[in-house]
Amino acid sequence: MLVGVCDFPGSYAFPPAGYGGIERWLWAVAEGARAAGADVHLLGPLWRDDLAREWPRKPVRLEDLEPGSLAARALQATGYDLLVVGHEYPTLPAWRRTRDLLDCDVATFQHHPGFQHAADAFDCTRTRLYCYSPEMVERYAAHSPVPELAVHRGLGEDEPPSQQGRDLVWLGRIDADKAPHLAIRAAQILGRRIRIVGPVFSDAYVRRHARIFAADHVEWVGELGGHDKSAAFGEASVFVYTYARDYVEAGAAVFGESLRAGTPVAGLSWREGTCAQAALCDRSGAVAVVDPAVDDETAARALADTILEAEELDHTEVQAVGLRRFAPRRHFEALAERPC
Repeated sequence: MLVGVCDFPGSYAFPPAGYGGIERWLWAVAEGARAAGADVHLLGPLWRDDLAREWPRKPVRLEDLEPGSLAARALQATGYDLLVVGHEYPTLPAWRRTRDLLDCDVATFQHHPGFQHAADAFDCTRTRLYCYSPEMVERYAAHSPVPELAVHRGLGEDEPPSQQGRDLVWLGRIDADKAPHLAIRAAQILGRRIRIVGPVFSDAYVRRHARIFAADHVEWVGELGGHDKSAAFGEASVFVYTYARDYVEAGAAVFGESLRAGTPVAGLSWREGTCAQAALCDRSGAVAVVDPAVDDETAARALADTILEAEELDHTEVQAVGLRRFAPRRHFEALAERPC
């Protein structure tokens, strides 16, 4: 099988060094495809300078190719069986025009909870949409999405053997949608230290919660990538997951990253059917489902209880679950299969 992985046209290098959602998913798919024995081409311009030379790269974007051009004919002659792309592409007319010339399957994962697709973007056979949670499947029911847990990886993020770990960790973009202040307060209730890993996306949010962010039990780490990111998960006793009441998590990378490192997850959710519940089982984590009408203090106390519950789980078993459920090869094979 010949697979084209289309670099997402964002501001992050591909594969991303640290933070990055769709790009990290695309890289995991590329690694999974190679592990499954497929030939993989990387399509796009934003590759990292340290990417190994054995990855074939084609500096083209399908949406920029003119029909009948030499570049379009050369790509058509390549003979792709499958393109794996960011979720915007199957609705973009210029991209679809070139894809139709290639006459290959297309798979994409819904990484945004509010993006509107064209009515005919997916046929569930040759063009397929995949969604993480029951909540996301319901939101995109008109496109017959396939339930599937997304796998995300960065370059050089091989997981070390699991360990018991210490302290707590929270990882993600630091803004109101992700609500890390709730994780910090839960750690404070327990008298535990917590590491906050990730880039600040909203200075206003940090200022609004300045007192809790400046507390003595908080260690600001910043954005990490590669081995350092894997170590941040593996060295923690529990990964603490939070998000805001009105936010919908579409493709959550952090669950697989934490479980593959052998670190159980304590999650806070405001409703049933979310990514947290789809990703976790009773051997890998615990989720507190809290009424969104309660105040932050009540939610943080529920999360604190959940941290204690998750901390009792066996790290070796957590890692075994994570490596099985969030394996790049297994994920690619699911994407490559026609489900209907």
